Amino acid sequence: MLLRAYLLREYGGLLENRSFGGVQVSRTFYARGQTGQQLLIGAYQSLSRQISLGTVTMYNRHEMLDLVIVEGKARGIIARNLITGELQRYAGHAVVLATGGYGNVFYLSTNAMMCNVTAAWKSVKKGALMANPCFTQIHPTCIPVSGEYQSKLTLMSESLRNDGRVWVPKKKEDAEAIQKGKLKGVDLKEDDRDYFLERRYPAFGNLVPRDVASRAAKTECDKGHGVSPTGLAVYLDFSAAIERYGKIEANKQGLLEQTHDQIVEMGEKVISDKYGNLFEMYEKITGENPYQLPMKIYPAVHYTMGGIWVDYNLETNVPGLFALGECNFSDHGANRLGASALMQGLADGYFVIPYTIGTFLANEISTPKIKIDSPEFIEAENETKALIDRLLSINGNQSVESFHRRLGKIMWEYCGMARNESGLRKGRQQIRELREEYYKDVFVPGSNEEYNTELEKAIRVADLLEHGELMMLDALNRNESCGGHFREESATPEGEAMRKDDEFTYVAAWAWDINNPKLYKEPLTFENVELKTRSYK
Repeated sequence: MLLRAYLLREYGGLLENRSFGGVQVSRTFYARGQTGQQLLIGAYQSLSRQISLGTVTMYNRHEMLDLVIVEGKARGIIARNLITGELQRYAGHAVVLATGGYGNVFYLSTNAMMCNVTAAWKSVKKGALMANPCFTQIHPTCIPVSGEYQSKLTLMSESLRNDGRVWVPKKKEDAEAIQKGKLKGVDLKEDDRDYFLERRYPAFGNLVPRDVASRAAKTECDKGHGVSPTGLAVYLDFSAAIERYGKIEANKQGLLEQTHDQIVEMGEKVISDKYGNLFEMYEKITGENPYQLPMKIYPAVHYTMGGIWVDYNLETNVPGLFALGECNFSDHGANRLGASALMQGLADGYFVIPYTIGTFLANEISTPKIKIDSPEFIEAENETKALIDRLLSINGNQSVESFHRRLGKIMWEYCGMARNESGLRKGRQQIRELREEYYKDVFVPGSNEEYNTELEKAIRVADLLEHGELMMLDALNRNESCGGHFREESATPEGEAMRKDDEFTYVAAWAWDINNPKLYKEPLTFENVELKTRSYK
């Protein structure tokens, strides 16, 4: 993997480590602020090698639109050629999904706009179980929303909280002045700043877990102390780190008579070496120099913790259907500490599935080649064609995008960082009404026999409208606070998340039925570790 050339090293040559949210020790290898990108490059490099060897055939511009079940086993898929619109059948002795998460159910997320739930959801509608769908990772260090018609949010690396200090103005009137552009963050003295993470969580400070940092930021903004024109942002300030590193560099070089400006210059060089690409990206997006002005950040949907249920072999409850990476629920719960999410897809692909799928295939050694002209393939293709024809024939008055945006607002309002029973019931009903309206008044221009991005989105949003309802239902069932999901009815006197391990130590796996989804509970047992609630105070 190419990643090895980019991992940072200490002076002695050993791999460098740094901290991430939720830990007090440096335990994470990294490649500047590009760790995720380098992991992707490594994966792409390995894939390209297999393509060049002829062991893998790529089908670019194709999208899976249904799963084909033959005699109870997953035997193929129906895919749409996105250029021509042609529906194509692909058969195999097993099907492996590695299709990412469903964060775009919230419309605004850090995910690429192409990310969707369709492949996973089509599998759920063919019998696969969807586990813990309401578990969503909210990332605290994202560039805030800037306008009503923004379609995507940008993630800033979690590594920034190693050196950045999170704060808001202590006085509401100062926050209001900043929101109106009459003040800047640098204008406020130290005594007028509330470093709320350091105040509330002295043991971990700015390195509390992502869900804790996100809720704390939301709390301050809800109180009116936000620092963006929308009021939905807090500061991530590097001025103290710049000065600290500058003094260290001056001492290293024996330059003890440096001016403040010279110290700042040396400190900025250190910060640039560590986070320069991130600072450059922030400035290009916001137009503000983060070396001179504190960054503005706000929580956003990043990684989905729920997904298709799998066993330790990564096989779903549908024989022959395997799910890898973010599209499965894997072995995690309601939240991740920093950097572990980056490795899930690689671990599943490099180290698990090559050894486990063979067990299934060994029992298929006498199974002849799967034929794509079987009744099951024909039926699945006809079902897909019927959905496409239905969407194209509605000819309503509202765009697909407008429905997606409305769905996202419902999800964020009632199934986001904070949830309660009445809101979840209201949200589920609103989604059902929105879905009914969708099939009566959506407008999908063009035809199927062409490159039609609106049709692509229409199919995905149809699936998100069903999956979003299941998320509401799952969140309603889980009447506890744990990790990234916070039930307002389940909180400590200090306003922190309160788990109910005696009631909810199980995986909630759902079988979808549009009228009556069924819940299966898989108990979680801990034999070698003791289940405890951590304190970050």
